[in-house]
Amino acid sequence: MENNSIQVIGLKKSYRQLHVLKGVDFEVEKGSIFALLGSNGSGKTTIVKILSTLLKQDSGMAKVNGFDVAVHPDKVRQSISLTGQFVAVDEILTGRENLVMIGRLRHLKNPHDIAKQLLQRFGLTEAADRRAGTYSGGMRRRLDIAMSLVGRSPLVFLDEPTTGLDPEARIEVWKMVKELAGNGTTVFLTTQYLEEAEQLADKIAILHEGKIIVSGTLAALKRLFPPATVEYIEKQPTLEEIFLSIINPKNEN
Repeated sequence: MENNSIQVIGLKKSYRQLHVLKGVDFEVEKGSIFALLGSNGSGKTTIVKILSTLLKQDSGMAKVNGFDVAVHPDKVRQSISLTGQFVAVDEILTGRENLVMIGRLRHLKNPHDIAKQLLQRFGLTEAADRRAGTYSGGMRRRLDIAMSLVGRSPLVFLDEPTTGLDPEARIEVWKMVKELAGNGTTVFLTTQYLEEAEQLADKIAILHEGKIIVSGTLAALKRLFPPATVEYIEKQPTLEEIFLSIINPKNEN
């Protein structure tokens, strides 16, 4: 338990007659990158909202950084950062001003120094005093994630962080996520890009019909996939093939 940033047991959530989460269980180790996969409407964002205290579960237990989300939501919020699917920077302010603003909202003593360090870390120093509205998509996303790191939260939620980015900008974000984990930050990632999970995740969980139906490393998931019979070469399954095989077992050829 002490080695986990997140522990979820029997999590359930319904919206009227729609049962979105039907008993979800998983753990996320400290300092790891955890990728949650699932089809649209499977409940990925619902889980993120519950873990970040934006939504209350109907039943089950969830602990984040050792705090129960239902009992100590204030302590959970103080120990996490959340970056949503859409970039949330103020495009009228400069990159530096965006970071200083967040530092002041978090009541930090040296917001200008923190802004300078983050601008350097995320390769935005040269653009620091330009309005964020002039940034490219990749630069805005980098600034958005930098803003979520003001205060050095030990756990960062990234809900589909590369949606809408071009391939070059997506690779920029991937490098940044790897750097975060390399510095000891736990990253909880949801994504629609299966290649993203392949590239980044230490552990992958697949959410389907309200439950986690499989969870493990990419290598472990590949062992669950039926071996391909090929005349000349042995084909390694992609994560996309594994995902589709698991959620649609009846569609096997």
